[in-house]
Amino acid sequence: QVSALTGSALFFAAQRCIRALKTVQAEHAPPQHYTWRRDCSSAVMPRITSHYTIFPRDKDPRWEGVEMERFADEADVVIVGGGPAGLSAAIRLKQLAKEQEKELRVCLVEKASQIGAHTLSGACLEPSALNELFPDWKERGAPLNTPVTEDLFSILTEKYRIPVPMLPGLPMNNHGNYIVRLGHFVHWLGEQAEELGVEIYPGYAAAEDVFERGMELHAKVTLFGEGCHGHLAKQLYRQFNLRENCEPQTYAIGLKELWVIDEKKCRPGRVEHSVGWPLNRNTYGGSFLYHLNEGEPLVALGFVVGLDYTNPYLSPFREFQRWKHHPFVAKTLEGGNRIAYGARALNEGGYQCLPKVTFPGGMLIGCSPGFMNVPKIKGTHTAMKSGMLAAEAIFPKVTAEDPASETAGLHIPEYEDNLKKSWIWKELYAVRNIRPSFHNYFGLYGGMVYTGVFYWILRGKEPWTLKHAGLDSAQLKPAKECTPIEYPKPDGKLSFDLLSSVALSGTNHEGDQPPHLTLKDDSIPVANNLAIYDGPEQRFCPAGVYEYVPLETGEGMRLQINAQNCVHCKTCDIKDPSQNINWVVPEGSGGPAYNGL
Repeated sequence: QVSALTGSALFFAAQRCIRALKTVQAEHAPPQHYTWRRDCSSAVMPRITSHYTIFPRDKDPRWEGVEMERFADEADVVIVGGGPAGLSAAIRLKQLAKEQEKELRVCLVEKASQIGAHTLSGACLEPSALNELFPDWKERGAPLNTPVTEDLFSILTEKYRIPVPMLPGLPMNNHGNYIVRLGHFVHWLGEQAEELGVEIYPGYAAAEDVFERGMELHAKVTLFGEGCHGHLAKQLYRQFNLRENCEPQTYAIGLKELWVIDEKKCRPGRVEHSVGWPLNRNTYGGSFLYHLNEGEPLVALGFVVGLDYTNPYLSPFREFQRWKHHPFVAKTLEGGNRIAYGARALNEGGYQCLPKVTFPGGMLIGCSPGFMNVPKIKGTHTAMKSGMLAAEAIFPKVTAEDPASETAGLHIPEYEDNLKKSWIWKELYAVRNIRPSFHNYFGLYGGMVYTGVFYWILRGKEPWTLKHAGLDSAQLKPAKECTPIEYPKPDGKLSFDLLSSVALSGTNHEGDQPPHLTLKDDSIPVANNLAIYDGPEQRFCPAGVYEYVPLETGEGMRLQINAQNCVHCKTCDIKDPSQNINWVVPEGSGGPAYNGL
């Protein structure tokens, strides 16, 4: 049985619950006032930043006397996360129920204010899973408006471009794919799900609890499709030891902007990728620039940096801003207008890092366990297919249950068996060695040679599997061993500062909620991260959340956490060298408000 998921099918009951809790909280108000800014230092401080999973509520005086009872509701299947995986699972379940004339209650909770508002991706969509889910997607009006017409791949030096031929069969070849605004596509999937009878509740964060305790949703099976590095998935990995037989996951951060450019420069259907400058050969990463056909001359552009980088002075955001000044990129953007910005972590571990995905009462789907095909830079099609496979494994088990019986969690290992027989497994196995092949003396160039020889010729059939470097958080070198990186000042035309960028993300959090960027130990940031690594969280965060400022006494520094800025990318939780930051869900509907990123 999986429960304690914030959100409710009984909306009015939830309102009554919240009103009652407000009354109780007013009577037992904790002495501290929560604000969106939390200050930390090496001095002994009250545990105001520690989450209940680290500092239990029964030992926390702030919760003394607060009533913890809450209402509960029942469903056949609960889905956490309204992305491509969760929505595809919900749709497939209701399709099967309709085909077999069965009653099936499917509830989906999504922390964003509306479906698609937290969705961010390149995105170049491979339509294989969509063709299976909705063969008539064109007639249904799916927003796939830009078929790929041209592929360009480049190695960039500081001033020049070296073209690389895009041979048929290489992972980056995009023939038959579509450039999409993924948030719009996800919103469309949500409409299809609602038409089939899926109960969708946006604005409800799924967690054990938040400041105002939500409803419990009890289900026979709960699907966790939270996306990359999900808050609940982290807990499930520990509780059920799901990562016992796989490598630690490795990640990247992807930063993206949307621009309106000169109409004469727009080439709808053109896909551009690059590697090289401004990154050195031992830092994994690259760029994309996609020309859209959306009624106005739009381009989507972005930069991806592997979070296994070693120099604590590196700033992915500022590398992105510097890249836009390359002559080959600048000629497209000059005279244009930037209209959106966002960032998100990506799973890059692939086949070697896949955890066990089933456990009593639940399953992991989509980018939560990590089905992204890194060489393709695509994970939407595999996420959708994983959700569909989960639905097909669930349906016969759930409908065979006596509907009058008490809800009990089902363990359905058939889902994992079906995954291993599917094209997802075959696809990820074939490219398993491409990402770890970059861990060699020649770095980027050695990896490209490996890809050309072993993937293009052998299609991944080499009889070995390479290993990743390990946890991304363990890869940083001490600051004294590294050279600071001098970044040029933004010009306000092609490159921009961090805070004006965050303003374009629509990010907002209510000011009176508890901090969702929590620390296990308030003393560690200054004593370890600042002292040894010169405070790398100031640079790896793409939203200006973390900054070190002088103590009011004038002696020493403290970490200031501007949680209001957080775009929910999860990079801090992944890259923190102390593994002291614990990202947890904020109040439902908080975070970015992307429009088709």
